[in-house]
Amino acid sequence: MGLLSLIVFLPLIGAILLMLLPKEQEKTHKWLALGFSVATFAASLALIPKFTAENFHFQLVESIPWIKSLGISYSLGLDGISFWLILLTTFLSVISFWFSFYIEKRVKLYFICLLILETAMLGVFVSLDMILFYTFFEASLVPMWLLISIWGGERRTYAGLKFFIYTFAGSIFMLVGMIVLANLYAKATGGPISFNIVDIQREVANGKLWAQAMQMQPWIFWSFAVAFLVKCPAFPFHTWLPDAHVEAPTAGSVILAGVLLKMGTYGFLRFCLPLFPDTIGKQVPIIMTLAVIGIIYGAIVASVQPDWKKLVAYSSVSHMGFVLLGIFSLTHTGLMGGAMQQLNHGISTGALFLLIGLVYERRHTRMFKNFGGLKAQMPIYSAIFLIVMLSSVGLPGTNGFIGEFMALMGAFESAYAGAFGLSMWFVVVAGFGVVLAAVYLLYMFQQVFYGKNDNPENQRLKDIKPWEMAMCGLLVVFIFWGGLYPNTFLKPMEASLGAARMMAINPTGTRPVWSDDAHQIDEQMNLVSDGKIIAPANLHYPLKEEITAKEAKLKEVEEWRRVVAGSTTASGDNWNLIAEGNK
Repeated sequence: MGLLSLIVFLPLIGAILLMLLPKEQEKTHKWLALGFSVATFAASLALIPKFTAENFHFQLVESIPWIKSLGISYSLGLDGISFWLILLTTFLSVISFWFSFYIEKRVKLYFICLLILETAMLGVFVSLDMILFYTFFEASLVPMWLLISIWGGERRTYAGLKFFIYTFAGSIFMLVGMIVLANLYAKATGGPISFNIVDIQREVANGKLWAQAMQMQPWIFWSFAVAFLVKCPAFPFHTWLPDAHVEAPTAGSVILAGVLLKMGTYGFLRFCLPLFPDTIGKQVPIIMTLAVIGIIYGAIVASVQPDWKKLVAYSSVSHMGFVLLGIFSLTHTGLMGGAMQQLNHGISTGALFLLIGLVYERRHTRMFKNFGGLKAQMPIYSAIFLIVMLSSVGLPGTNGFIGEFMALMGAFESAYAGAFGLSMWFVVVAGFGVVLAAVYLLYMFQQVFYGKNDNPENQRLKDIKPWEMAMCGLLVVFIFWGGLYPNTFLKPMEASLGAARMMAINPTGTRPVWSDDAHQIDEQMNLVSDGKIIAPANLHYPLKEEITAKEAKLKEVEEWRRVVAGSTTASGDNWNLIAEGNK
């Protein structure tokens, strides 16, 4: 057990220490919880010098037998897909603990829940054993349910139960799929069952795992996909999210938007792409359709909300649609954009919920009709809110632009090439969602910050405090960093995403294998082994015209081969083809 275990369980150690303290020591609880969160973030920063971006294999691997008779192990590992999600989780947790100093009700239990939740989220992103992944995945439900149900708004009980039931029900399908995969692995190898995804992916890559169970592959794919679609959430599994966001305390909303939703899209990258290569192409149009509907539906519903927290909640549904759009374009550009948009959404939407919470703590209302003219009353707050809002719109120069642009570009590449039967309408309609985002977010800004400040309650407001400026300023730094120098975030993910793409679209024998150290992804994204190219990158799908021309050329080549064999007579043109072919 090493650094990854320390990062995962440090918050849990903090939660246990808090349990031992008297509940009356509220200030001690707050500072101790924040201290453990900062320590976890500091430990996660130690991953940076230890992580090798060019390596798509899992790094810093820890593996200990857990339930040996069932093939279950305590296995942790880190790659480019999970690297930034770990840092995002620890960073946003510090912000959430910092803001939670406003909490005055049942302080001890509140911070214990937050610390347990942080451990569960971190465990999800580094688990290499499917049952361990499922354990952390489900463990995140209980503390978030308590945060919503105890410290939430008026409809907190309803929202908390809806969140728990939706996400728990979706996960049951995934558990069934995991059990089936473990048994198929045992059948393919003739050995004991294993829930380790590295072992299972090896048998998928060589074609043995699905050789006798090809008809089951779509069903098992969807057992995983349903769980992840609920978690994202994607249309039509999204209805729990607006209620959970609106009723959750501010820190709960920040973590929910910033990290918990990413468990769904991470699951697609970690499980669905590498383990179901023979069926994923057929499922692409279905999931892309759900993504596009979610983008437009979320944007339209957000446009008519009278509550600015509910508006941002529905905008989450819309923006997470772009992540799915990029991932399931199955292009290199799209996958990079989808993975980048995960991080961007966590920063930008998390910042919006944080800023809304700062005003809610002062006014205890979120209705547009109760505001107006805050720009003159709170100029620094207004300036920060404008920057964050523009990043969520996708303004060039901010992080929001990079992810959405690359996701749309990836979808365009697939549709233009006619891959997976996709139409250009997917891209056109999804692009319209960007326009709608500008409509509802600019409308929100106008309602709250412009107009007359004729409400006495608003006239008593003062600008945010220095510590609040520092807290929000940290998020603004990443908004510009991600927008102006995105390679900082893109490069560490590229090899792992390139390998995941090849696992999904390459034929048997040319798929990267996590457990084969000889396999590497070179600078051109080719799969190489011992210096030889096993599979070229093929970063762009060939266009329909190129495919047609290639087929015509193959027919010509076949004709001169028959001539050489003496089965037919050559024309003058064909003699030229023979000469060219012999060269």
